[in-house]
Amino acid sequence: MRFDLITIFPEFFGSPAEGRGMFAFGVVSRAFREGTAELAVHDLRAFTHDRHRTVDDRPFGGGEGMVLKPGPIAECLSSLSLTAKTERDATRERVILLSAQGQRFSQAKARELAQLDRIVLISGRYEGVDERVAELFCDEELAIGDYVLSGGELGAAVIVDAVTRLLPGVLGHEDSSRYESFGEGDAGDAKTEDGVPRSTHGAGGILDYPHYTRPAEFQGLEVPAPLQNGDHLAIRRWRREAALTKTFKNRPDLLESAELSRDDRKHLAALGWVPHRQEP
Repeated sequence: MRFDLITIFPEFFGSPAEGRGMFAFGVVSRAFREGTAELAVHDLRAFTHDRHRTVDDRPFGGGEGMVLKPGPIAECLSSLSLTAKTERDATRERVILLSAQGQRFSQAKARELAQLDRIVLISGRYEGVDERVAELFCDEELAIGDYVLSGGELGAAVIVDAVTRLLPGVLGHEDSSRYESFGEGDAGDAKTEDGVPRSTHGAGGILDYPHYTRPAEFQGLEVPAPLQNGDHLAIRRWRREAALTKTFKNRPDLLESAELSRDDRKHLAALGWVPHRQEP
């Protein structure tokens, strides 16, 4: 996997190969050190032709702010041997514009992007990017949330991290990313012989269950008893119910599309959950 990041602030990302920047730490840094992923940062100002290295201009029609010009971005993409989007294979490489108007980035999108060979991320700035950049060169626009940032660099960093950790071998165990919050799971994981899901996500991507470690008691709070008694069935039941409880509390919207068993629904009903989508 190769990432190309286009920005007017290349220092923001640093150099993971030299042990600098946000990608020089944790499991993601191992992917760059070992060559599983490659990252190149491109300064958009290097593709300007005036002494002030101008990358923006006033918007047509008036209004607040400045807009990134299409010319420098087009030249940068050309230097990366990237043509118009109609001439590229989007199943192998993709150009993505980070924009507040983009579709919301998700774990499902991260899994989709992790199948590519190359991702080019354009970090928007100021009032935005000339729309012709999106029309001519970008396969999609993404946003990391329903809010406005001062630039797309943070969003680009989020996407690089989320995608890189899904690449083979990065997390150390192939199941690690499948059984976490928003994890994919497999249909075969949904139920075991005792009827309790193997993981919290075998029946649909709800949030992960709470985790505990030593000591067993901390400032008056004890680790839940089922986690300490060695009964694996009781542990799985507790984890499933705890995951449902956390999802109901923090992200009840996820429950509407989750695959829920009768026991799941009974547990959620006791918490006060009323589904918007009624079962037939």
